[in-house]
Amino acid sequence: MHIACLCAAWCRLCDDYAPVFEQVAGELVAAGVPLRRHWIDIEDEADLVGDFDVETFPTIVVADAQRVRFAGPLTPQADTLRRLLRATLLDAAPDTHWPAVAPEIEAFVRRLRART
Repeated sequence: MHIACLCAAWCRLCDDYAPVFEQVAGELVAAGVPLRRHWIDIEDEADLVGDFDVETFPTIVVADAQRVRFAGPLTPQADTLRRLLRATLLDAAPDTHWPAVAPEIEAFVRRLRART
């Protein structure tokens, strides 16, 4: 499983959100969820982001080995991120059908999965 937060170095909201993201994702990792966390500056890692047009910060992407489970902006509160991750990672039924995402988001997630 992957969770990525796409932000920008100049974004003060992102600065404030970074410890929230790490704390909430860390809670899941500590609980045994096999989760890879990615904090991605869209300008510093433009090749990774590719054509994924991030317009609002923070933008969160949650993906498993096959599908993107969520991709979009999220209000920057810890409880909101916890609810999202619970719904997409912990409470989702194995046969859940996730909404389709744009090809540029799929391409971003393929590159993200390939990172070591």
